[in-house]
Amino acid sequence: MGIKHTIERGFLGLSLAVIAACGGSGTAGEGDTTGGGGDSGALFEVEVRRSEFGIPHIKADNYASMGYGYGYVHAEDNLCVLAEDLLTIRGERARYLGRDGEYRIIPNGSVASNVDSDFFWRAVATDEAIAPIKANSDAEVVDATRGFVAGYNRYLRELKAGQHPGRHQACRDQAWLTEINTDDLYRRYFRLSILASSSVFVSEIANAAPPSSDNVPLPVSAAAIAALDAEDMPLVGEQPFASNMYALGSQATDGESLLLVNPHFPWQGTERLYMAHMQLPDAEIMGASLYGVPAALIGFNQHFAWSHTVSSAYRFTFYELTLNPANPTQYFYEGELRDLQAVDVTVPVLESDGSLGSETRTLYRSHFGPMLELAVSGVPVLEWSAAKAYTLRDANAENNRMINQFFRWNRAQSFEEFVELHASVLGVPWVNTVATGPGKPAYYGDLTVVPNVPDSKVQSCGAQPLQAALGALLPGLPILDGSRAACEWDNDADAPAPGVFGRANLPSLQRDDWVHNCNDSYWLTNPAEPLTGFAGIIGNENAARSLRTRLCILQVQRRLDGSDGLPATGFDMASLQSVALDSAVYSAELGKQAVLDSYCQMPSALGSAGPVDIAKACQVLDNWQAKNNLQSVGGHLWREFWRRAKDVSGLWLTPFSAADPVNTPRDLNVLNPQVEQAFADAVRAVQDSPFAEDSAIIDLQYSGIHQQQIPIFGGESFAGSFTIASAGPLSEDGYPVTYGNSYVQTVSWDESGAPVAEGFITYSQSTDPASPYYQDMTEAYSAKNWIRFPWKDADIAAKTRETLLLSE
Repeated sequence: MGIKHTIERGFLGLSLAVIAACGGSGTAGEGDTTGGGGDSGALFEVEVRRSEFGIPHIKADNYASMGYGYGYVHAEDNLCVLAEDLLTIRGERARYLGRDGEYRIIPNGSVASNVDSDFFWRAVATDEAIAPIKANSDAEVVDATRGFVAGYNRYLRELKAGQHPGRHQACRDQAWLTEINTDDLYRRYFRLSILASSSVFVSEIANAAPPSSDNVPLPVSAAAIAALDAEDMPLVGEQPFASNMYALGSQATDGESLLLVNPHFPWQGTERLYMAHMQLPDAEIMGASLYGVPAALIGFNQHFAWSHTVSSAYRFTFYELTLNPANPTQYFYEGELRDLQAVDVTVPVLESDGSLGSETRTLYRSHFGPMLELAVSGVPVLEWSAAKAYTLRDANAENNRMINQFFRWNRAQSFEEFVELHASVLGVPWVNTVATGPGKPAYYGDLTVVPNVPDSKVQSCGAQPLQAALGALLPGLPILDGSRAACEWDNDADAPAPGVFGRANLPSLQRDDWVHNCNDSYWLTNPAEPLTGFAGIIGNENAARSLRTRLCILQVQRRLDGSDGLPATGFDMASLQSVALDSAVYSAELGKQAVLDSYCQMPSALGSAGPVDIAKACQVLDNWQAKNNLQSVGGHLWREFWRRAKDVSGLWLTPFSAADPVNTPRDLNVLNPQVEQAFADAVRAVQDSPFAEDSAIIDLQYSGIHQQQIPIFGGESFAGSFTIASAGPLSEDGYPVTYGNSYVQTVSWDESGAPVAEGFITYSQSTDPASPYYQDMTEAYSAKNWIRFPWKDADIAAKTRETLLLSE
């Protein structure tokens, strides 16, 4: 079969047609490029117009062809990054990348050796695990998946044949760069589902083993566990896995509804977001997706727009098993012994001398799920002993609805249908959702896949004393008694699957003014109408909100009452964009004046290593406007102070009050000597760095992923920044940003009902330095030059820079 590949470059006035032969299709692992039930002779025919900044507008008559175009351009932009992740999920890192190396899942904090990673994925992402997803996938999913694989493989074959010179130098000649198949993509969907659950415990599952003479268990102490720092626990603290979002109805705007999209995801790896516009006979949608998913996971069209933030709910529970004293691979259930399922897993390993060996482990599963052992800061928490062992049940490992959820949303024909699909499919794995539409209210829902474990079950089934010890560190996460059937997850009549909550037991809200989420629980979605009465596993209520959440709320309240200094009241597109990128620091609003009025009245402050001269730092902070814009001077001083002060006991004089949750706690306790020490040590750290106390953000904060230093505004979530740019502590390199604002977008609708959207993929569309779309959007973001995303055909045509006509 011949392939016609036409490229039109509008900005050069040049048209080039290339006729290439279509070679055979190789595969990697099991599965095939036709997908479950697909027709291997199906025709792919698609037009892809790239507008400014590399945004592909993919026009096709069917989902297979849409997927084909999507897979081709995604490979063109991000081949190496996606290929390495698919290699990982197949459990082949050690085979190709060697024993010495590690795999890091940046959003959830998991770090594992290549070998441990391979054992985990070979044990967890099995054919049996992805079979329910394949079997349950809608026809549109099957076709788009099949098309994506074929388009991806088409580009890869061209690259291997010597086309696209200079592109993808990081991987084009690597042995592990092979063609993929549909199972690879279904594994990718599965991996995304368990991002906030099983894959947090890669090493813990890969190394779990029963006690033996060679594996003597360590003693477990509830007191030692209770003494751990909660910040060291999995999924606790500032994870690079967050977001802000607003949905604004007519009572909060100048008339038309508005939406702010603002996820904070890593700037590296496959949890980057990729933007595309898909035009099909039955649906049109534009938005962004995580790598390898040919659908909009956050998007908009003429009917609605939506966004997500990571939810506070847990997606799994631990179970404590009571073991047969004579056999640690048997456990009691309802008074009878059950055998753990033993699974022998073999991993090929490339050794340092170039030889290919292998390693085999026996891993175990209970009827709940995989066995695991967990230690934190060297303290055993979940230890497999002769008496007890621990296993994990993961609701999202059982979720075969996730990919259908987003494809059905992409095809929805109204705001009302979108909202109903949220509850009826109930396949969203781990994110809150807000949505609105032209003339529509603001909607919020944490209608996600959550284990059906009401608080009463935690009370009756909590495995003590571990439940009490862990409960203080991980509030809301149950560790249940695995010996009783009564401790299995409950079932709701309105849930689409057993073991998860149905819509009636999950929080949602519609209002005509506004809703928000900035990663705290559902409780204060809108402070005028708190959401209460839900299970602790979903989130907390009547508890302190983060500084970022408080600023999220205050920004709306101040805009509506006009106290924010901007013209008029209520939001329009311009004021929403101003708020989104304002780079304000709420901790400074709360505490800067107290520092100036106390410590800065003296020439020095007492640090951990003695007195520190603070005179110049105080002068700088006195002039600092409590923002981290590029020209802001002194923001690094406050950031380093708050990094050291945020966890000080007794930080505030006025404690949290559930009666005033947006404004408490407050009043910085400057008489606390630990606060003074934090300030002095921060000033000393800046003085010891290459950066002066009066440095501006533009002098020290920049993209940490590009070869050119592109300055980046914003600050850290822990300091109460809304506009996020995260780089870790101040170093000799300054603040090289590798996490933060990732997809920023404002959406409304014009008089004709067409969407009007502007924004950025902050790190740009492509991870390939040779691509023209490697840093162009980052440069626009740095300058706060909002990009209008073309929706109407005339606007797309006017901004088209390249056209691909692909068929096979």
